[in-house]
Amino acid sequence: LGLYMAQMDYYAEAKEAIDPIIDLAIKYDYKKRLCQIYTILGTYHLFVEENYAEAFKASEEALKISEEVKDILTSVLASFWFGTALGWNCEFERASNYFQRALDINVAAKNLWGIAVMKSILAYFSYYYHGKIDLQFKTTGEALRIAEESGDIYSKAIAYAIHGISCYGKGLLEEAEKHLLKGVEFCERINFHSWNGCARLHLGETYFEMGDFSRSKEHYEKESWVLEYSRSFPSWANLGKVGVARSKVMNKEKDVNLESLYALSRNNKMKVVEGSVQRYIGEILLNIDDQHLSEAEHWILNSIKADQRNCMMLNLGKDYALYAELCKRKGERLKAQEYLGKAIEIFKKCGADGWVEKIQKELACIL
Repeated sequence: LGLYMAQMDYYAEAKEAIDPIIDLAIKYDYKKRLCQIYTILGTYHLFVEENYAEAFKASEEALKISEEVKDILTSVLASFWFGTALGWNCEFERASNYFQRALDINVAAKNLWGIAVMKSILAYFSYYYHGKIDLQFKTTGEALRIAEESGDIYSKAIAYAIHGISCYGKGLLEEAEKHLLKGVEFCERINFHSWNGCARLHLGETYFEMGDFSRSKEHYEKESWVLEYSRSFPSWANLGKVGVARSKVMNKEKDVNLESLYALSRNNKMKVVEGSVQRYIGEILLNIDDQHLSEAEHWILNSIKADQRNCMMLNLGKDYALYAELCKRKGERLKAQEYLGKAIEIFKKCGADGWVEKIQKELACIL
């Protein structure tokens, strides 16, 4: 029951369910249940507490014991969640190994819905963040076809959401909107909070790029609400709150508390969110008025450093493009051209064709 609850995003509830038996299972070395208990603890430490050291420790113990007792299901789930933790910690290659392990087991079992889920997850955590957009797009397209073939709503919820993110990564905004909305629809039908939140976050980004700031704000608000409701993913919920403020500023709404946004950045515990939070704040400062350009530059430069350090390549391209906009506002035309060129170079390497086209148009306007 605890494993099922964790799989469906009830991480705190799953932890509460096993609390009375943890000490007994450890005392009697009840390995059959210990591997499941450590798997649940790993998800709790990761998704609720955002404590990576404890999440890694619990997940590794779950994997070791599940192999000893030949518990295939727990091995798959522990690999899945350990890979997630590694992906969020920007250890993309290590994450890929664990997702591939879980995928191989599902392929051997000819489990279509499991194959669709693991292909989607591999593409998101190992390829998208790292900027391997062409590979991600190909993999999520395969996953979506398999999910449809399986007829399973759980796998379709994940596959539609993540393929929508792939479309966003390619710069195919209308396709991204269509698939993300379908992902949200499936997630809401099964109360799947985490991927509902993830899909809505990327809908917020998609509508922002479309210039529809009201709908962008709406989806950022819903992302933050659904994650807080599920008592999980606090750093992602905080990114949604900063996204709300960013959309409000672009919509000429002025009721934005900058100090509260700075606090949300300080409270972030996830490497994959670090650069995005700082870029969002930089963009807010750039557009709120003409009095915050130096502060905007500070935040944007920090986002560049974070995404370089964490190898978040698609985000790094966005950072460079935003820094070019700041240089243009300051009248530094040559510097703006330089950073737009850097953004184009990054997006080309990622296979983000739509983003390349967008930035090339911006560059042509200032040549």
